[in-house]
Amino acid sequence: MPYDALSAVSDDALLVLYANGDAEAARLLTLRLAPRVLRLAARMLGDAAEAEDVAQETMLRLWRIATEWRAGEAQVSTWTYRVASNLCTDRLRRRRPVDLDSVPEVEDDRAGVVEGMIEADRAQALQAALDTLPERQRQAVVLRHLEGLSNPEIAEVMDIGVEAVESLTARGKRALAAALAGRREELGYGDG
Repeated sequence: MPYDALSAVSDDALLVLYANGDAEAARLLTLRLAPRVLRLAARMLGDAAEAEDVAQETMLRLWRIATEWRAGEAQVSTWTYRVASNLCTDRLRRRRPVDLDSVPEVEDDRAGVVEGMIEADRAQALQAALDTLPERQRQAVVLRHLEGLSNPEIAEVMDIGVEAVESLTARGKRALAAALAGRREELGYGDG
């Protein structure tokens, strides 16, 4: 099937096409899903290399279950978010505490404009604040506010009720606001 025709096909249909041997369907589904999974994993783990591993493992698991996929039971994107979230949670639980003083400073040798520096500072501040949240709050906040999933979708990914999602995201947002309080001017937002 040509690329233009595949771009309008649902994730479910692409997975079925892949299961029936269509390599182009797999390529397009990967282009759709892998960046989302990678962003989620990077936000949850705070480590690009680990995030890439999680994204790769998530996609491999999707390909393994393709022939057994039952369309309509779950969205493919929701399923991949759930698998990625679980893989991230497993990795976070295995981590050992690190002495931050022993970790060398990473230098960014790229010459950038002021906006790039401000954006990098904001992203770093957000990641540092996200890292302070409990796992489940971080997962809910990332899925809702950074990945744009709805509360029912998040409930499905996290295997909890919608009310629990609302509670986790509300507590997470309050904790992020507290962690970032007083840094508006430093992060280029000014007083307003």
